[in-house]
Amino acid sequence: MLPFDDRDGKIWLNGTTVPWREGSVHFLSHGLHYASLVFEGCRAYNGYIFRMREHYERLHKSAQILDFEIPYSVEALEKATLDLLQSEGLKDAYVRPAAWRGSGQMGVSGQKAGISVAIACWEWPSYFSPEDLARGIRLKTSAWRRPAPDTAPVQSKAAGLYMICTLSKHQAEADGYDDSLMLDWRGFLAEATGANLFLVIDGKLHTPIADCFLDGITRRTVIALARQRGIEVIERRITPEELTNAEEVFICGTAAEVTPVRQIDDLSFTPGEVTKTLATAYAEEVRLPPEDQTLFGHNLYPNAA
Repeated sequence: MLPFDDRDGKIWLNGTTVPWREGSVHFLSHGLHYASLVFEGCRAYNGYIFRMREHYERLHKSAQILDFEIPYSVEALEKATLDLLQSEGLKDAYVRPAAWRGSGQMGVSGQKAGISVAIACWEWPSYFSPEDLARGIRLKTSAWRRPAPDTAPVQSKAAGLYMICTLSKHQAEADGYDDSLMLDWRGFLAEATGANLFLVIDGKLHTPIADCFLDGITRRTVIALARQRGIEVIERRITPEELTNAEEVFICGTAAEVTPVRQIDDLSFTPGEVTKTLATAYAEEVRLPPEDQTLFGHNLYPNAA
């Protein structure tokens, strides 16, 4: 794999495009030292970015939670992203926007640091191998837990919240697993390191309440697609012991899409019809032009304030 600082192409940085190798950040940037950085992960399919508006609205919300404002509107970021995709000649790609406090101030306080914004996009194959997608991945329960809502800005997609995800995934991979299953601070099931979790129990779809981790855009998409197909969805707190009742398990996210799980610790699962149905439905949904999608104009977050 090419290193990410040595590639051809362009990066959108603070309102203009620069050569990829020049898309750098100064060492004394607040975002690097104090994790005052928020980001998104979007996917382009056939030249269309799935739920782009929701991603950029969430980027703005994440910044507000971290007490700063992004100096570009959602619409401006959407246009910049589409222009960048076109200029790079990409149809199927991963898109990474980020906003962070810059180098105007160094110290815990960062009100005068200034805000930088960048967007990069590149070709993105499947997050997991075709073999893993067919048979399912293996998860190991992490020793790290998702923090309580009063200890971290858990509803932001912020860089600092992913430190324990990196540690968890590294340990899982060192032990021969593909990813890590994280519990919340109370000991309930939470999510994988970068994807939400679903269990099929008695034909119904169960998923942890997203009260200490992101209520993902893919998560809400899968819930909507399931309900469209008459599959009952139950959002609740789930204990690790209930994994023994699950007939199927899968994770979902922008990068992971819908990925079956075949093992968690010493428990085994077989990808079944619910997982296959939703994986197919999601794959079809994201590859349609937005106006042809069954969820076009659909509010994924009907209960949001």
